[in-house]
Amino acid sequence: MRDLLSPQAVAAPLQATTKKEVLQEMGRLAADIIGQDPMEIFNVLWERERLGTTGVGHGIAIPHGRLEKLDHVQGFFARLEQPIAFESIDDRPVDLVFLLLAPESAGADHLHALATVSRLLRDQKLCKQLRAAKDAAAIFHLLTETQDIKVA
Repeated sequence: MRDLLSPQAVAAPLQATTKKEVLQEMGRLAADIIGQDPMEIFNVLWERERLGTTGVGHGIAIPHGRLEKLDHVQGFFARLEQPIAFESIDDRPVDLVFLLLAPESAGADHLHALATVSRLLRDQKLCKQLRAAKDAAAIFHLLTETQDIKVA
């Protein structure tokens, strides 16, 4: 997980009231870290979302997309201040968002990262801890330190 996520890539709480705002804010967070245009990132995410929701259920969304100028898969995580409607497959509002961005040429790396994040966030105990964590640093620790064995 440390290969995907840096401490700066975790936001908690993230303020947003719509799916579009979440993707815009996550795009800004990612843009600040990877040095790319936040609107380009948003457009990639929004286009992917139009193909089908990335709200996977249980209050979790895993938006993802591919960027031309990226050199490796990167993750960004946010705990929303308030759960929001995300058109999730179970119709539950979302409060945990793990964004994945991959290079256009990522191929299997992108799919492996999606599988890793999905497996990680299926852990209901972990999700409960993420929702209760006091700040972004605690969330980063939960996602990286305590989970490496489970997702390897």
